[in-house]
Amino acid sequence: MMDLEFYRNKRVLVTGHTGFKGSWMCRLLLNAGAKVTGYALEPPTTPSLFALTNMEKDVNSVIGDIRDLDKLNQTFKQARPEVVFHLAAQPIVRTSYEAPVGTFETNVMGTVNLLECVRCAPQSVQSVVNVTTDKVYLNREWCWGYREDEPLDGFDPYSNSKSCSELVTHSYVNSFFRAQGIPVSTARAGNVIGGGDFARDRIIPDCIRATAENKPVIVRNPYSTRPYQHVLEPLMAYLLIAEKQVGNPKLASWYNVGPDECDCVTTGDLVNLFCGIWGRGACWVNRAEANAPHEANFLKLDCTKLKTTMGWQPRWHIQEAIEQTCKWSKVWLSGGDVAKEMDREILLFQSVRINDASVDESASDDMKM
Repeated sequence: MMDLEFYRNKRVLVTGHTGFKGSWMCRLLLNAGAKVTGYALEPPTTPSLFALTNMEKDVNSVIGDIRDLDKLNQTFKQARPEVVFHLAAQPIVRTSYEAPVGTFETNVMGTVNLLECVRCAPQSVQSVVNVTTDKVYLNREWCWGYREDEPLDGFDPYSNSKSCSELVTHSYVNSFFRAQGIPVSTARAGNVIGGGDFARDRIIPDCIRATAENKPVIVRNPYSTRPYQHVLEPLMAYLLIAEKQVGNPKLASWYNVGPDECDCVTTGDLVNLFCGIWGRGACWVNRAEANAPHEANFLKLDCTKLKTTMGWQPRWHIQEAIEQTCKWSKVWLSGGDVAKEMDREILLFQSVRINDASVDESASDDMKM
């Protein structure tokens, strides 16, 4: 059983708590007995997982813009967080082409604001995890996974802004946090799937929308390879990182969080799996877009560092991840209790047995770029 006892009665701040990953993170923390404060804009989609699960009644939910330093700082002073997870972002690649200025403002200055609040509240904060993306790397389209010491240089405004977020974190660690004794890590996760994601321009939400309307799924690039994983995989990794670096600050660093090699699949294979699991005649068509914005064709992560330093291992392979996503989505479409379904999946995920991994807790905290 994956133990989250560390978070019982802990004061935890989650930025971006009204989003897809943020809502799942809040659910995990609430189930663990944490005292959760969230800071984010209103839910970014309608419907939203945050609203469907009535999360607002259990979370100290502050609606605010991550670019508003004064309001964010006020929230920090009131919440006095011991653990901070920074998930607030403009997360869609194609949106970043449409609104590059807003994307950079949110993803770069939002990180600056968050870390500035941490810098000014060292008496309460014990651990920070800044969530970025696997797309921070200079993508050479090679066939092996990127390691954490590879050059950073995201191509599009979203990816590049997250590369900048990494550099901002690096600067604050060197300039302030190491002297203050606050362990801060960044986590670079691959593409996540799971119930309750209603964002546009993401393949599984597109699958759900199309099949719910008895339409074929439109796939823009079925040959692109991505590290897909269930949303609980990276969230549990973030929780693990935040906990472990409290006991051993030398573990504070940057970490890739992705699936095993066998779960890095093409978009076409992913949709084939989805259609087979969903049933009901689900199908898809390849429809490339003329003059579409650039998106990487091949991207994998090497997650050896997280595995060896913290004993982390992925728990659900891609088929299981899609099966659980389909189950949640069918509960939602039938008007069922989606919060109860989330709890079922969380308990199932926590109880999965994995092989023991060697753990090296002597990892350096020297965050080189």
